[in-house]
Amino acid sequence: MSNFFDSEIVQREMREIHELQTIVYNASQDYVSLSREEKIEHIENLTELLDMQRVMYTRLSLSEDPNAKKMKVELEKSVILLGFPAGTDISVLFSGMSQTIESLKQGIDY
Repeated sequence: MSNFFDSEIVQREMREIHELQTIVYNASQDYVSLSREEKIEHIENLTELLDMQRVMYTRLSLSEDPNAKKMKVELEKSVILLGFPAGTDISVLFSGMSQTIESLKQGIDY
């Protein structure tokens, strides 16, 4: 059995997710003061990040690697830290994030 995290694709995508999370986090702190164009770029980054996170979660879900399974469980536990009840399916989190992105789009006449 190969190690999920040894895959070059997984390593690259995890780096990209981390980099995009940093960009999104930094822009979120100043969102109200961003120009319309910067807000559009932020929304596009959020959308890309959400898509990448969904793909990674799906990969984790399909993997038989014990470390991937462990990471999936940890991600599912993190939903609780975001205020969701224990046992909430992570797809609910993803749906909520999609709705937030749509609200941001409406707020700037995207």
